[in-house]
Amino acid sequence: MRRRQFLAQALAACAPPVLPTVAEVMGVPPGFCVPAEDSPQEATVMMWPASRQIYPDRDFRGLLHRCITEIANTIAHFEPVILCADAALHDMIRPRLSAGVTLWDIPTDDLWARDAGPLIARNHLGDRLLSHIQFNGWGRKQLYGFDGEVARAVAQKLGFAIHDSGLFGEAGGVDQDGHGTLIAHESSWVIGNRNPSLSRDQIASRLKTAFGAERLIWSKGVKGQDITDYHIDSLARFTGPSRVLINLPTKPDARDPFHRAAQKTYDTLVNAGLAVDVIPEPSHHRMRHTDDFVASYVNFYVCNGAVIAPQFGDATTDRVAVQALQRHYPNREIVTLNTDPLGEIGGGIHCATQQIPS
Repeated sequence: MRRRQFLAQALAACAPPVLPTVAEVMGVPPGFCVPAEDSPQEATVMMWPASRQIYPDRDFRGLLHRCITEIANTIAHFEPVILCADAALHDMIRPRLSAGVTLWDIPTDDLWARDAGPLIARNHLGDRLLSHIQFNGWGRKQLYGFDGEVARAVAQKLGFAIHDSGLFGEAGGVDQDGHGTLIAHESSWVIGNRNPSLSRDQIASRLKTAFGAERLIWSKGVKGQDITDYHIDSLARFTGPSRVLINLPTKPDARDPFHRAAQKTYDTLVNAGLAVDVIPEPSHHRMRHTDDFVASYVNFYVCNGAVIAPQFGDATTDRVAVQALQRHYPNREIVTLNTDPLGEIGGGIHCATQQIPS
């Protein structure tokens, strides 16, 4: 529950905001909603971290490549994986991948498919469309020239219509139960670098339309302390209708704005009538010299038949986290991976994946 560091060196290369094209329709039509993550899935979308401007260190870039490869190959045991990458890189990437991972020629800058990938809504007939929230590099904090086009490119390859939400932001800044309720930190949405001309109520209305939801529970969050402005998906996640799993520090530090905000979010969710189950952050982890390391057990990903989750090397809390996931997902296999390179840059497995509902 720490924070992804700013990548200030990339600011100068930020692309201008991408505006909806005339071929896109504004707003998702009635009857469409984004299904819960544990609904049947056709595939998982992931992205290859390709930019040497974002990741200039060759050795660390290699660690990220191995991490993304392992996550993709693990998910491919349970469902197909689509890995987006520039065609010029395919010959280098392909030997690392299992047969269940397909490479698509969609150029990428970074790996965060939860934020830049396609948010897909579905109706009761099984029709699907892209409910498009425009990614703009977390408020133009990082280059996103390729990543800003990934969601559209995937939707076009799948033959899905594109319905623009009228929002700039990231799907990782919202979590939803697929039954009408959303949770989010205001800090990721009601902020000048995403949606400066919209009020909180207008943003809430557009988010509810984008997800096909009826209720949005806001908590304050933290602005300006990490690149995401405190995404909810590294703190609290729905695991069923009105049921949440939250990752809290065992010994909160009153001086830490993230600890204070996490407790406030917990109180907000409880007061909103949600069933909230708490699991502790690890008391120690392998990356002991990285202050901004994200050690979030709730940054897991639910795919067909499994939950792919992180482990951090704290035997006690790793075990508690697995037990919690087994309680919340009793009919799924719990698979844990060492994803420390993602934690070192402020994210996790959920941040690196985006589902395509069946």
